[in-house]
Amino acid sequence: MLSLSLQELQQHATPFYVYDLNLLRQTLQQAQQQAQRYNFQVHYALKANTNGPILDEMRQVGFGADCVSGNEVKRAIENGFSPQHVVFAGVGKSDAEINYALDQDIFCFNCESSHELIVLNELATAKGKTARIALRINPNVNANTHKYITTGLEENKFGINAWELPDVLALLKTLPNLALIGLHFHIGSQITDLSAFRNLCTRVNEFQEFFESHSVQLEHINVGGGLGVDYYNPEQQPIPDFEAYFALFNQFLELRPGQQVHFELGRALVAQSGSLISRVLYIKKGVTTNFAILDAGMTELIRPALYQSYHKIENLSSTAEEERYDVVGPICESSDCFGKAVALPETNRGDLIAIRTAGAYGEVMASSYNLRDKAAAIYIG
Repeated sequence: MLSLSLQELQQHATPFYVYDLNLLRQTLQQAQQQAQRYNFQVHYALKANTNGPILDEMRQVGFGADCVSGNEVKRAIENGFSPQHVVFAGVGKSDAEINYALDQDIFCFNCESSHELIVLNELATAKGKTARIALRINPNVNANTHKYITTGLEENKFGINAWELPDVLALLKTLPNLALIGLHFHIGSQITDLSAFRNLCTRVNEFQEFFESHSVQLEHINVGGGLGVDYYNPEQQPIPDFEAYFALFNQFLELRPGQQVHFELGRALVAQSGSLISRVLYIKKGVTTNFAILDAGMTELIRPALYQSYHKIENLSSTAEEERYDVVGPICESSDCFGKAVALPETNRGDLIAIRTAGAYGEVMASSYNLRDKAAAIYIG
């Protein structure tokens, strides 16, 4: 499972995150190899993990940066990403964030509302700049994923709805300091049914026809990200099927001559390379279940509490007969639970526990609730 031995892991104070850089590099190389077959451009979604060593690997393989806050734009540039490969999305960009990105002359702002277009034009005009923009369009495509990470339905807060587009095009004619260079779409996250992406392609093709009918030429089509990973079988499927993913878009997108296709992948690139390592503090006998109480909690990995998501849990210290445990953390919330009725070898105080597939939306979503110390990160490879 992990390149480090149990003895090596025991030398570190728990809880901590461990990242397998060798697996990360293999994943990035496969993603880049498959994307390059079709001249697709990949931007890494920083929101999945913003650690410096992770960003270094992304930059070195040739990926751009997809950012959803001003500080993510700053982090990307400080870590060596060219501003010409930085995209800034987000439904609520502040004036300060926009001004910083304008000063850096980033590649593109993905704009999500008419009001944002007006504000961006005002700020760009004040600086004597022209901002390159893509319109983020809500395609009303169901991603068939958790409702909290679905972003492409009309009921979601993200993007411009199809019925608004005529008014948006009319508005853009009055905003001289904006240059429309493309369209942006993103339908959700942790998508494992590729048919959702085929449906997205169909909608993108329809929107292309709309803009063409209005004599609008587009250089760039950004189809977002959302490719899921196998949380249940991290050993058997450590790297997503990038070949099938990119081939689908190549087959079903109807591109115009010279158009560049962009992707924003996050989870699919980093999730499997990270694990959260914790130690058992107590075993508590319950009425209907036993509890394995860890020193890691929802402050280190909030996904199970927030999304009721599954992460594979392994006892690295024991090979005894299996029993079932509710694996919980120390936080003063009943939702602080990593898994219920988890089959583990008989577990005792001091055993090391690995919670797998924590490289994305683990450390980056950590909090100091209950005045918790921030867990360390170690890197192997």
